[in-house]
Amino acid sequence: MSIIPFKEITRLKRANLTSIISRKPISTDLEAVQAFTPKTATALVYCEGNFGKIDGKTANGLVRHSEKYKILSVIDSLHAGADAGNVLDQKSNAVPIFANLAEAFANASNKPDYFIYGMAPAAGMLSLQERTIMLEAMRLGMNVINGLHEFLNDDPEFIAACLEHNVKITDIRKPRPKNELRLFTGDIHKVVCPRIAVLGTDCAIGKRTTANILTKALAERGINAVLVTTGQTGMIQGSRYGVALDAVPSQFCCGELEATIVEAYKGDAPDVIIIEGQGALSHPAFCTSAFILRGSAPQAVILQHAPKREYRCDFDQMEMPSAQSEIKLIEAFADTQVIGLTINHGNMSDEEVSESITIFSNQLNIPVTDALSRPSEMLVDMVLMNFPKLAEKSGRSVQ
Repeated sequence: MSIIPFKEITRLKRANLTSIISRKPISTDLEAVQAFTPKTATALVYCEGNFGKIDGKTANGLVRHSEKYKILSVIDSLHAGADAGNVLDQKSNAVPIFANLAEAFANASNKPDYFIYGMAPAAGMLSLQERTIMLEAMRLGMNVINGLHEFLNDDPEFIAACLEHNVKITDIRKPRPKNELRLFTGDIHKVVCPRIAVLGTDCAIGKRTTANILTKALAERGINAVLVTTGQTGMIQGSRYGVALDAVPSQFCCGELEATIVEAYKGDAPDVIIIEGQGALSHPAFCTSAFILRGSAPQAVILQHAPKREYRCDFDQMEMPSAQSEIKLIEAFADTQVIGLTINHGNMSDEEVSESITIFSNQLNIPVTDALSRPSEMLVDMVLMNFPKLAEKSGRSVQ
């Protein structure tokens, strides 16, 4: 295989890289990686210094749930030698953590198919050290899954590495071309099954995890529940319907989400659609919750809250809102109802979780649970109590 000189690649980049891409297609979107990735694809997840923390939410999510990849190991020198499940949830899952890429690669029984960047830093850009590690993964023959705002398929050095090592990069957050982006049409109101959004009082608070658990729990009870994801982690996990909203121009956010939900409705004929939330409606740094409420027009909302979190993550001078104030804001902003509260138990003992459930239940007069530490029945009941037809389908009577 002939290699295009780096200077020539740079010149071609300035010409929109047309001739390089035409010579060797490079995967740039979710559809491409879904077609390329078998169900048994293996992956290493890079999360140096952040596994189990807020900025490691992509790695955390993949270790807990992945429909697309078999996670072989996590790379994080702070937890080297530990079991990833024990670090996250005090439950072993036989996914080891290694100190560096060399150790993770050497301990894989076969060459991993993918190297997944498992962090979601606020800046959304690679450091120089991370670039070096990712390029080394490509040299070792691994394809790259990138969830950052920095699109590596637009980078001459990474394009050269793709060609040289015969690997692919998938920029999960890269939206479709602007002339293909969809505007809001109102077709969301033709989706006649219930739509439930899982929102939160902050970002990185567990909305996606709760949405995954709820969707699975409903399916186990005979209800055809479909999850629509709205961020890069859910898409990497393997959601069939999703859009990375924070990378879509604001004019098209509501339309892109609406169109994705309509696709899910037509494609799967679901009994209920669960929509993953992003950020928080009250958070001044993020607008995605507003787009989600408008684009999905949910009949109900489940709110995720972290009682022990004093400040917004990545904003150490911005105090957390109360659950009560967020509920009032959501219900004032949209024609919807908050039907339940779920707890993020960070820095809480099990006894404190139980106390919080009781306190919030009394204060808010809605069901409250912890999706991770409490039985999924409690989460499912939030839905069945408010949608009798779903309760009938599940064969359960909920008071």
